[in-house]
Amino acid sequence: MLITTLLFVAGYMIIALEHVVKIDKAATALFIGVVLWVIVAHTGVDFSETLLKLKEHFEEISEILFFLLGAMTIVELIDIHNGFEIILRILKTKSMLILLWVLCLLTFFLSAVLDNLTTTIVMMAILRKFLNNKADLWYFAGFIIIAANAGGAWSPIGDVTTIMLWNGGQVSTNIIISEVFLPSLACLLVPLLIVSYNFKGKTIEAIAPIPQNVQQISPKESNFILLMGIGLLLMVPVFKAITHLPPFLGMLFSLCLLWLITEVLHKNKPIELKHHLSVAATVQKIDTPSILFFLGILLAVAAIETNGSLEYIGSALETTFNDFHITNTLLGLLSSLIDNVPLVAGAMGMYSMETYPQNHEFWTFLAYCAGTGGSVLIIGSAAGVAAMGILKIDFLWYLRRIAWLALIGYFSGILVFILIN
Repeated sequence: MLITTLLFVAGYMIIALEHVVKIDKAATALFIGVVLWVIVAHTGVDFSETLLKLKEHFEEISEILFFLLGAMTIVELIDIHNGFEIILRILKTKSMLILLWVLCLLTFFLSAVLDNLTTTIVMMAILRKFLNNKADLWYFAGFIIIAANAGGAWSPIGDVTTIMLWNGGQVSTNIIISEVFLPSLACLLVPLLIVSYNFKGKTIEAIAPIPQNVQQISPKESNFILLMGIGLLLMVPVFKAITHLPPFLGMLFSLCLLWLITEVLHKNKPIELKHHLSVAATVQKIDTPSILFFLGILLAVAAIETNGSLEYIGSALETTFNDFHITNTLLGLLSSLIDNVPLVAGAMGMYSMETYPQNHEFWTFLAYCAGTGGSVLIIGSAAGVAAMGILKIDFLWYLRRIAWLALIGYFSGILVFILIN
């Protein structure tokens, strides 16, 4: 257990120092993910049982990766069709402060309906339409991560952990919304208010013109693809509710529908333009290293969960602290280092419904902490990992510029939660 924990920490440090060691984070993540499983499988544990665990975890990881692949393809397809240009036409502001507030509030409410991962992918594409400067782009992306995680925490379908608690019967829809909405809003608004002074008076730089071959698409077609794309993304949670099948199937179904629509829409266009606007060409533009980075990180977390490290941490917290407010607060902060899914799964296993019945404050507080605590580090949430991969955000840059703001927001939301309960 000690060896795997040390290797896990060492891998995270190399990922954090990517710009110093000059090693791509995807390579490091895949390396520690594979090596940890090799160690776990050959350190005194029943091999067949470990292999079964690996297959179970890989099934869950594959669902996330195919979900991510489908969402990234749909967003990229909308972008290729200039679908996000309508946002530029609506938001004519040159003020960076107004833009920051509008995009963060849009993210906050959109992530409650879509989910924080899909919303982050959409907002990263929109950010690129407004900002050219890398520092500004990263800063806005940091707040998008905070907003997406905060928005996902108060919705039963906004985050994987809230879906787990909702499906498990620990929380009901009306209670999680009524009890977690205001803390989640505080988690976003407090950091926004703090940085508002820094952006006061700053204006947005002009964006480079669109390439000529893409301008052959009519505005009507662009708007149609935008509406269809967003509509099909919104249909993913509906698909899950109706069919009770995993969300990745709904995302793939939405992708294939949009694929068919674009094939019919462009069937009479010149071959070169038709290929440029096709899903086949779009998939080639997907950032594959980001997906491999995701795969490596999730494999590594699954390995230390399998060897009992996470269970040991949970038991230590339980025996050390008697107050679940403290325990859940620490679990939330821990989720910035380790994926919040196994942490919440561990809490659901440790505490029965007899100890804490449905809609008990313990469960709603866990939903808030697990959903928003991951914003403290960029690798602490699916939204952060996606943004890190798409925009190549430096781990240490995020730690210096955004982490303290996310931490203030996190504790602000905890204070609001305690006051209203």
